[in-house]
Amino acid sequence: MPPAPSPASRDEPVIRDGGDACPGALRLHAADDGYLARVRLPGGLLTARQADLLGQAAGRFGDGNLDVTSRGNVQLRGLADACGAELAALLDGAGLLPAPGHERVRNIVATPMSGLDGPPERDVLPWVREFDRMLCADARVTALSGRFLFAFDDGRGDVAALDPDVTVLALGGSAPGGGLLGSGRALVRLGGGADAVEVDAGDAPRAALLAAHAFLDAVDVAGTRAWRVAELPAGHALSAGEFAGRLSRAGIGARYRGDVKWPCAEPVRPRGVGPGPRSHLCVLPPLGRFTAGQWRELVRVAGQSRGPLRITPWRGVVLADVPVDGAGLLEAAGLVVAADSVWESVTACTGRPGCAKSLADVRADAQLAVRADRPAAPGAMPVHFSGCERRCGHPRGTAWADLVAAPDGYRLTAPGRPARTGLAPSDLAAALAEARTTPHPSSQTAVKK
Repeated sequence: MPPAPSPASRDEPVIRDGGDACPGALRLHAADDGYLARVRLPGGLLTARQADLLGQAAGRFGDGNLDVTSRGNVQLRGLADACGAELAALLDGAGLLPAPGHERVRNIVATPMSGLDGPPERDVLPWVREFDRMLCADARVTALSGRFLFAFDDGRGDVAALDPDVTVLALGGSAPGGGLLGSGRALVRLGGGADAVEVDAGDAPRAALLAAHAFLDAVDVAGTRAWRVAELPAGHALSAGEFAGRLSRAGIGARYRGDVKWPCAEPVRPRGVGPGPRSHLCVLPPLGRFTAGQWRELVRVAGQSRGPLRITPWRGVVLADVPVDGAGLLEAAGLVVAADSVWESVTACTGRPGCAKSLADVRADAQLAVRADRPAAPGAMPVHFSGCERRCGHPRGTAWADLVAAPDGYRLTAPGRPARTGLAPSDLAAALAEARTTPHPSSQTAVKK
């Protein structure tokens, strides 16, 4: 008999004053530096042509920069007030708006290196493509929040560690092999519970879609305004056992699994594969932002690579099978390719001038505090710069040094250390060096926010 629903859900219903205001490509967000558009890229996939058109859109309508997000999407900032229709037409022509009514719910992450650094049968991208097709053809899922997250993990546990609402995990070497939705098995998990449902690999995309239906049914019955699985009240939490029954009634062979040992990979930036005449590169823009020139260089190198660009949830880009001179060209543009860069572990929110709530230009302060020519110290914990107490964009799955702007200066906290307050931007480099290079043992323990 399957156990009762996981206690990971909330005890009380979520109460909100308004609807989900998460921005999209058609619903622009008004920021202090102009309007913002968020372009969803299922699995982070982007062809070189699409990437080129995104760069053109950023220069034509916005400030020219392109930000990559912690869900593998791309944001354009500084957009003009009246550009919405022209931007939508450009994105539609690029194939980035296959279903306008669904564009904000196409939140799909996937293992970025899937199929590149292992056997081809571990490639989960066919799942992503099939699921996105199903999602865009389903009218019911337009009721999902723009924050609801699907993850397709090839078994290593990287995107499964990002707190998805629905996780599809390949079992063993049995992902959709050879680019097909063929033989093998997969686990489907709702929320962050330990139990799951096991299905045939070919049924995994449809099972993920039915998981979204199960969530929406629970929202309707509970009368809640929950946007995420973890926000459902305890009395209406999703049960893997009940979900297995739902799948069986839909004609999908499903088996309840309460004995799952989920992989515990730390959600860190993937590594490239090489060297050689051609190699796979993991490209990182400092603080997750490409300048117009950097993006043009990325597109140029991507045009010589194999397959699509893969935007990662760690604010980087994976390029497959890149010519030997590709790394040098990208590094010359100011992008990070080496695996030991200090920028691997430094993140920041938008800050001033783009965010009205921010108390500091955190990106400029981060640039001042971090020496770009210094490698990351072994064992250094990540650091996140926040312009206010909301801490937008903070890391997941690990402990980090937390710098939060306050009216009297920055406050620095790190695991196992006393907080420091009133730090001026000129004080940050020394304070961070001490906090990050001699981490307290507690910083090695995963922290979930």
